[in-house]
Amino acid sequence: MSAPEQVDLLILGAGPAGMAAAIAARGQGVSVLLLDENAGPGGQVHRAIETRAAKDDQDADGARLVLALRTSGADLRFGATLWAIEPGGKVFWSEGGVGPEARGTQARSITARRVLLCAGATERPLPIPGWTLPGVMSVGAAQIALKTAGLVPEARVWIAGQGPLLWLYAKQALAAGGRIAGIVDLSHGVPPDALRHLPRALLAPGYLAKGLAWQYAVKRAGVPILRAESLRAEGEDRLRRIVIDEVAHEADLLLLHDGVVPNTQVTRAIPGCLHDWDAVQACWRPRLDAWGNTTVEGVMVAGDAGGIGGARAAAHAGRLAALEVAHALGRLTRNQRDAEAGRWRLALNRQLAPRRFLDALFPPLPAAAIADDTILCRCEEVTAGRVREAVSLGCLGANQTKAFTRTGMGPCQGRVCGPAVHAVIAAAREVDPAAVDPFRTRFPTKPLTLGELAALAS
Repeated sequence: MSAPEQVDLLILGAGPAGMAAAIAARGQGVSVLLLDENAGPGGQVHRAIETRAAKDDQDADGARLVLALRTSGADLRFGATLWAIEPGGKVFWSEGGVGPEARGTQARSITARRVLLCAGATERPLPIPGWTLPGVMSVGAAQIALKTAGLVPEARVWIAGQGPLLWLYAKQALAAGGRIAGIVDLSHGVPPDALRHLPRALLAPGYLAKGLAWQYAVKRAGVPILRAESLRAEGEDRLRRIVIDEVAHEADLLLLHDGVVPNTQVTRAIPGCLHDWDAVQACWRPRLDAWGNTTVEGVMVAGDAGGIGGARAAAHAGRLAALEVAHALGRLTRNQRDAEAGRWRLALNRQLAPRRFLDALFPPLPAAAIADDTILCRCEEVTAGRVREAVSLGCLGANQTKAFTRTGMGPCQGRVCGPAVHAVIAAAREVDPAAVDPFRTRFPTKPLTLGELAALAS
């Protein structure tokens, strides 16, 4: 399928933000091309929603969005990987590499009058001793396996870390008939700083009630919950046991989670796209205005890629961005845009009400506690100790660690290890994390073949 030479709006990501934006933009007569690496729409939270029954209100939201997207008239391209954006809105991607009819990837390009990046979030790494052993994976990866293939945890499966997704997955896995040997809670209770955000969080009591219900369901199922200060995974050829506060437990699978952070891999590669340090969420996020505009003309961000807010908040942000696109392209006057946006902005603010409380409740686990012999960069097998040694030799930021240690130079290009490397450097330098440069990405942000590049010239 060939792509047109120009489109009004190109959207990256078919999660809640991207789907809602595409639907709203088409409603304003804007032509839309939507790209997503997966085989179908939904993103992580609504993954495979077309092939499984809706089990709760969140699934119902996803089913409605997918149906509306399918009938919106947007040009939908799945198995499509965006790898470059040039000034002036020239976008490059490759498609065709997934699904039963895949015939090999082919590179494409198009000029978009506006680009909306809805890349979602990535899991914050939780580097513990032994986390690179076969048999250790992330909670997010386990949730993908559950939603797409119906794989449930069996035998001696442990979940460790902190954050809402940990409890959501545990509840989902148990409801699907899975068994969990125990949950290792590495959080540290309710920090005093979190309490000052509680009154605002109570403006959306249903959000907090849902999280408490997940925890209650897990406890009611009789799953042991162990609060711990330390954790490591051990085994010779694969995971055999976990050691919780120096007490060993047999284990076949360990699932780790320490929250999520915005996916900034593409925005960091765009010249002039500024990012700011979010001290509460402890992550970098693109600098956005109230409509999702970045500091680069014509490039926008919506959803968790601009700051973690959850699925419904992401959808509302996508709708607001679509209204801004319609205004920028002359389809709506400023007054029309603002009038249309009123209800979505109120809904967005309600969804974001609990965020500061949740972020303060689950701060990332301290980088200073990561042992020197713990691997940070899985691709290049670089330990925390080597990163700290680089700091002692004058390394000031994540990019310099590439020259000192090759950290971040592997296939993932720092997507996995980036937050941990950044945190270790800041702790070692004893400076505010905002003063430490993160990994700088370059286009192409994803691997591609010479054949794909050559095909662009044909």
